[in-house]
Amino acid sequence: MRHTKSHTANRRSHHAIESTSFSKCENCQALKRRHTVCLGCGFYRGKKVLDLIKKTEKKQKKAKAKKAEENK
Repeated sequence: MRHTKSHTANRRSHHAIESTSFSKCENCQALKRRHTVCLGCGFYRGKKVLDLIKKTEKKQKKAKAKKAEENK
């Protein structure tokens, strides 16, 4: 069965892409996506969830090891 253009458009009216909403972090006041951990400080709902200092140190250590291996 063939559907008219208006029927198809009515069905697809809910397929529009919505923009993401942001909120301010309670700890550092940076903009963050809602219901996610703040990428600036690692807090979620007032509790420290991620230790970003350890994460950055680990990343730097890995990059340094990779660079040292390339120079060999």
